[in-house]
Amino acid sequence: MKTKRGTQVVLTVILVLMVLMLGACSSTENETPADQRTKVGIVLTEVGLGDRSFNDAAFEGLVQARNENTILFDYKEPGDDLTTQTAFEQFAQQGVDLIIGLSDTLLPDLEKVAQKYPDQQFLIVDGHSELPNVTSMSFRSEEGSYLAGMIAGFATKDDHVGFLGGMEIPLLRDFQQGFEQGVHAVNPDATVHVVYAGDFGNSKLGEELAAQMIQEQGTDVIYVAAGLTGVGSLTEIQKLGKYAIGVDTDQFFLAEKAILTSMLKNVNVSIYNAVNTFTKNNHSFPEKTMIEGLAEDAVGLTALHNITLSEEQQQTFEDLKAQIISSKTKITLEP
Repeated sequence: MKTKRGTQVVLTVILVLMVLMLGACSSTENETPADQRTKVGIVLTEVGLGDRSFNDAAFEGLVQARNENTILFDYKEPGDDLTTQTAFEQFAQQGVDLIIGLSDTLLPDLEKVAQKYPDQQFLIVDGHSELPNVTSMSFRSEEGSYLAGMIAGFATKDDHVGFLGGMEIPLLRDFQQGFEQGVHAVNPDATVHVVYAGDFGNSKLGEELAAQMIQEQGTDVIYVAAGLTGVGSLTEIQKLGKYAIGVDTDQFFLAEKAILTSMLKNVNVSIYNAVNTFTKNNHSFPEKTMIEGLAEDAVGLTALHNITLSEEQQQTFEDLKAQIISSKTKITLEP
């Protein structure tokens, strides 16, 4: 939070202006009257809009639904002047139809408010709750990370690759373990170095950690899953002439000489589908828990850059991917 505000404010302004223009240009034919549309409130992570990753992707999915006249939505970004719990409270008091919490880091505050408002419907993304009025949506991120691990295993020249995570939380440990197993599936001699920044919103820290991993641990490919902290890591990896794998959205444009691929978690598609399902199902979800992975096309990789797989490597990649989808190969996750 300390260092994010510079370029991120500009990115947020640009994103919001684009949203307004898209809204102005959307078709007015067959519109649902505003007072009949499903009203959605989303609480973003503290990193907020402009992270070029998870928050922006979720926002994009709601914008698409809004522009198709399915919903009306508002968003809140917790920070120094707004706690996460207060953000959820404000939406509950407004009586919106659905409140979305983005990331399991928000789950404790979401559950406090959900218990206080038992008739209010909530959706937690990338988390799990047993409360009756909270629906859980999660991704088999370990499956996409396994694919990323295979690419890193193919690409490394020195057999030292890295995983750089934002905070050591269960979700990112799943990323880490899937990545490690993917690396070792194609390159059993490789060493995977793991570092957690303890912060999703510090790009300067991301630069420093990436430099340490390269200069002190000898990593030549780093899988970065750290929000805005990761943006700093990607630029530093490029500066030092090594390779990186991005996350959540296609991050190629952030470091075009370094990015091999990005592990896509199609949050925009999943949230778009979720709010449409909620609307069509009389403001409820047919399932208490939604879990999506490779088989549902909810995770995957972007096109490859800065690397060309041999025919043998490509065949190995496709075979192992198919085994994950069919559950013939299972990724082992430890708490």
